Amino acid sequence: MENKPAFTEKQYIGRDYPRISIRLVLVLFCFIAYYINTERDRNGELFLIAGFGIIIISVIMMFMLHFRTTVYNKSIMLDGLWTTKLVKIDLKSIVHVERGPYSNFFINNPVYNLHQKGKIRFYAGGRDAVRITDRDGLVYIIGTQHPGELERAIQQEMNA
Repeated sequence: MENKPAFTEKQYIGRDYPRISIRLVLVLFCFIAYYINTERDRNGELFLIAGFGIIIISVIMMFMLHFRTTVYNKSIMLDGLWTTKLVKIDLKSIVHVERGPYSNFFINNPVYNLHQKGKIRFYAGGRDAVRITDRDGLVYIIGTQHPGELERAIQQEMNA
């Protein structure tokens, strides 16, 4: 008999709103520069090509999976892009779970399994995160679009 995961979330690289707005500003700049340079210079067409290139890459990135978070069978599994390793966090070693903001910054880079200053970060977009501390004092920061559901699923799996 197969158990259903308590929580599953997919996070995509190109769906973070600050990054989308930055790309749209770049596209707008390219199209305005093309419009200004069409009468004076033939190289202005490069701005048009760059603008459409940014749009096409942005659309592709909206469907590119960065990582999948699954709470299942007393563990958290984080599965990333094609070349990344599966990260499995055993919930038996977890001592503290809390929800909070991912960072104080407005724009954050997407990361997967980034080890920095005693913390391991997973982030694709959004403002919220769940901080998990294990017995060794290692802190996992998992950025999520649904922090309440992830925290509740982790608590349920720990208590089950």
